[in-house]
Amino acid sequence: MKYILKLLISAALVVLLANILPGIAISNYATAILVALVLALLNTFLKPLLILLTLPVTVLSLGLFLFVINAIMVLLASKLIDGFSISGFWNALLFSLVFSLFQSALSDKEKGNY
Repeated sequence: MKYILKLLISAALVVLLANILPGIAISNYATAILVALVLALLNTFLKPLLILLTLPVTVLSLGLFLFVINAIMVLLASKLIDGFSISGFWNALLFSLVFSLFQSALSDKEKGNY
């Protein structure tokens, strides 16, 4: 039940960001739920592999390359899902930054860390 609630909150956040940020379009709420699910799956299975493969670059950039990996995850989700589009890398980077900030804020609030 907790996972479904997190998924729905993430979907609402996707819709909110699509309405606020430029270059991001989403067709409907069902697509937003699918985007939240695909992003969760990509971050669970593919992101650790990408982090491992790009570890030298990540270390050399003092961790800043992780932002690029997050943007790649969002761009990949936009390619996989019809009805969700991002116009470029910088828009994907901005989307991933804001999405991650809200996700971590919700996670900290849930744990009781303010």
